[in-house]
Amino acid sequence: MRKISITSQFSAYSTLQELPNDVQNLMEQAVAIRKKAYAPYSKFRVGAALLLDNGNTVLGSNQENAAYPSGLCAERVAIFQAGAIYPEAKILKMAITAASDFNKTIAPIPPCGACRQSIAEYETQQETPIEIYFMGETGDIYKSDSLKNLLPFMFDKNFL
Repeated sequence: MRKISITSQFSAYSTLQELPNDVQNLMEQAVAIRKKAYAPYSKFRVGAALLLDNGNTVLGSNQENAAYPSGLCAERVAIFQAGAIYPEAKILKMAITAASDFNKTIAPIPPCGACRQSIAEYETQQETPIEIYFMGETGDIYKSDSLKNLLPFMFDKNFL
């Protein structure tokens, strides 16, 4: 038996003002759409904003349903909308922010497993990495240069 080691590296920003201007704007849009999330059950609101290579921005917020868990996360709302409206565009950057109605989220909130798999599909399809920035309501903002950094043993079409 042998053991392998896998490491991930992230950039950390202390404030929104430290982010590059385009990412700061993207995160501000994610915060604005987060506030419009439909989260009557979890009270956990998530916003996502995507910057596409055609210059367009696509937004998404989580959408819950009484037939829990048939709702959809903000990241997948945005990704699927981008895929439907701009099927030829590549996703360059993604900004994600999350907040709870019960307590202040101060740690960066990464995408859930289902969202990571969906992001992986698009990153594999477009053959270029997607920069992912994520934060809580306040506090540090983390940047991952690619989904592969968040999901090192990524399952994609190459396994089929």
